[in-house]
Amino acid sequence: MALLLRKGFKEEDFAFLHPGGRLGKRFLRVVDLAHSGNDLPVVERNTEMHDVIYEMSKKGFGVTAVVEGDRKLAGIITDGDLRRLLQKDENILRKSAGESMKPNPLTIDGNELASAALEMMEQRKVTSLFIVDDAHRVTGIIHLHDLWGLELF
Repeated sequence: MALLLRKGFKEEDFAFLHPGGRLGKRFLRVVDLAHSGNDLPVVERNTEMHDVIYEMSKKGFGVTAVVEGDRKLAGIITDGDLRRLLQKDENILRKSAGESMKPNPLTIDGNELASAALEMMEQRKVTSLFIVDDAHRVTGIIHLHDLWGLELF
């Protein structure tokens, strides 16, 4: 133990060597658990709502990102938003994603610890977080089910 301390061996080093262990899981990053590429639920602002519903159903996260330009996050639409919109506006299916989205959604950086994502989701009572880069482009999504059972705390 003294040799490890002298060489500067830290918890993070141990976690890297034993990623499946309890300590290793504490140092998992959001990007390690993220869904990306074709698994990512994304629509453009001008997407018609029936296509938004199709994208949400196909990807199975209960949410889709609404993007503009170079995948810059403009807003989100969740299953709950959709239900509330259907109750309020019988013409919602004739609108676009941009007209129906919630702007300024909660996001997370991919380099954040997975435990920070779990804490954020529990505090804000959300089930998914979109991962964005420095230019606010969507790079992935992490869902609460990805984090449950990891014993992060």
